[in-house]
Amino acid sequence: MKVRGIRAAATVEANDAAQIKEVTLTMLHTLIQENDVHPEDVASIFITVTQDLNQAFPAQTIRQLPGWDLVPLMCSLEVPVQGSLEKCVRLMVLVNTEKAQNEINHVYLGGAKVLRPDLVK
Repeated sequence: MKVRGIRAAATVEANDAAQIKEVTLTMLHTLIQENDVHPEDVASIFITVTQDLNQAFPAQTIRQLPGWDLVPLMCSLEVPVQGSLEKCVRLMVLVNTEKAQNEINHVYLGGAKVLRPDLVK
């Protein structure tokens, strides 16, 4: 078994707690479905938000899901590079899996599709 990183990113329209929570859940659910991920296989999740998002902790949203309360979660601010994508939530989910690197399905939703157009389905 190996530890693999699975990326997810999505944007919101506004700095709104409900939108941040919704996009966090949508990203995680899509990532789970696309990669057959179970909470007990997750080593940790590193979450970043851009500096313009400060109305909710995405980790708190994930922690409230059944079975996800023991998964180590950490939130941080994304590096504020001038001209970079705004209003963006990103996940780096570290998963114990037998999958090869090329079998991992990363998730880019909404405006975040511009981050990795080569990985967008």
